[in-house]
Amino acid sequence: MAQKPPSSDVETSGHDDVVDPGTAVERSTAPQNPGLAPEHQRVTDLDDKEAKGMERRIALFFVLSIVGSVFAAVAYVIFPIIPGDMSSVRMNNLTVGLGLSVALLGVGIGAVQWAKALMHGHELVEERHPTRGSDESRQAAVETFQQANKESGFTRRSLIRNTLFGALIATPIPAVVLFRDLAPAADPIELMKTTMWSEGVRLTRDPSGIPIKASEVTIGSAFHVVPDGWKDLEHGKLEEKAKAAVLLMRLPVDELKEDPAKTDWSYQGIVAYSKICTHVGCPVALYEQQTHHLLCPCHQSEFDVANHCEVIFGPAARPLPQLPITIDAEGYLVARSGFTEPVGPSFWERQL
Repeated sequence: MAQKPPSSDVETSGHDDVVDPGTAVERSTAPQNPGLAPEHQRVTDLDDKEAKGMERRIALFFVLSIVGSVFAAVAYVIFPIIPGDMSSVRMNNLTVGLGLSVALLGVGIGAVQWAKALMHGHELVEERHPTRGSDESRQAAVETFQQANKESGFTRRSLIRNTLFGALIATPIPAVVLFRDLAPAADPIELMKTTMWSEGVRLTRDPSGIPIKASEVTIGSAFHVVPDGWKDLEHGKLEEKAKAAVLLMRLPVDELKEDPAKTDWSYQGIVAYSKICTHVGCPVALYEQQTHHLLCPCHQSEFDVANHCEVIFGPAARPLPQLPITIDAEGYLVARSGFTEPVGPSFWERQL
């Protein structure tokens, strides 16, 4: 009779019954999720009197922000900048800066204190769903927002809410006052249409101020031009130059496509156009003599000098204004009149 082999300590009759000793050790020593620490209770959570006091202090910060915004706007008017007086510049910057600092710090500190001291900070973990949640989960989200509104006290704490609204409304006031003061006091159309150019004013080189004779302007050349007398201005020199700057060029007469009503605006192929781009006011200073094109380097607007500086490429909305010219008894180039249309960007022409 055959002998039965001795039985072993580990049964091997079934695959699922085999246990890896190493795996068993790993499972027993794997770190466990400790969970969330107990929520820290703040003083304002435990004492309603402290919560009320903190609410009043936060509202005070918001009120301080309102005062700072109003003070900045008032200080800008009370302490104006006087041209040539550096003390007025320092006083204006100091007072307006202080007001703006108080306004921004007040609303910032108040908002931070509100979040830290009064809004509840319950810790929670939510699983993200890769697809649209069920109706139950969406309803739970709505309830979560409602609960957040309740815990933040935004609806219930009317003092904080109203002062916060006041601070936010008052914050843009200084910006409105400051930026409004940058606008011209008069009609911008007349300001841009009226320059130093008038009948008989000589065209002079920029920046030397030397008058230009027609014989000096050769075909293919380009001159940067300012009106005679510009260098003698005591005030507003840069402002006047910004409006009156002109480019002077000479083309073959047979290549000029002139409007019959403007044939006397040029002189023997010499034409003068505003140097200020009609897009955003950059200086148009690149002249290509072979194609007779002017290029604005800022946004690549391109103008055809041979055809009344019509826009042939780029964002500019209209041609460069032309300055009518002729010569005087000595052969110097002079203006027939001023510009007949506003110079510069089209948005400068809008009524305030």
